[in-house]
Amino acid sequence: METETATRWLTDEEQCAWRTHLEVNRLLTYQLEKDLQPFGLTMNDYEILVNLSEAEGVRLRMSDLAAATLQSKSRLSHQITRMENADLVRRENCESDRRGLYAVLTDHGLETMQKVAPHHVASVRRHFIDLVTPEGLSDLSNTLKPIAEHLRGHRGRP
Repeated sequence: METETATRWLTDEEQCAWRTHLEVNRLLTYQLEKDLQPFGLTMNDYEILVNLSEAEGVRLRMSDLAAATLQSKSRLSHQITRMENADLVRRENCESDRRGLYAVLTDHGLETMQKVAPHHVASVRRHFIDLVTPEGLSDLSNTLKPIAEHLRGHRGRP
């Protein structure tokens, strides 16, 4: 007799889908990181540059950037320090909140973003987009959206 707390083990098909997802995620992340290495960037660096380049005034509060990149504030602080040393970003005080700080994209950071973005997009196309049919991309997007929405709703909760 099955109880409410009994483990619902994955079926063979579910396990195959799950493990394939994990493998693709790891392999794709590895390849995209590798393709950013010649530019001296990591995926975390690139994600920060993208977020800042798309933000109004090319700046975001550190707390908002941490939330957008799913990093702890302390991890992001270390990351920003490293990126400051490379003149990609700088910190600015928040006028309205003396405790708050902004991460701001520098001119060099924007130039780097403009130089690297075409190569990164080509890498994404080569290793992901061009390997899936347009219908498959639509199906994949429709499949993943509810999962993303569910997980966004659980951030910060066990």
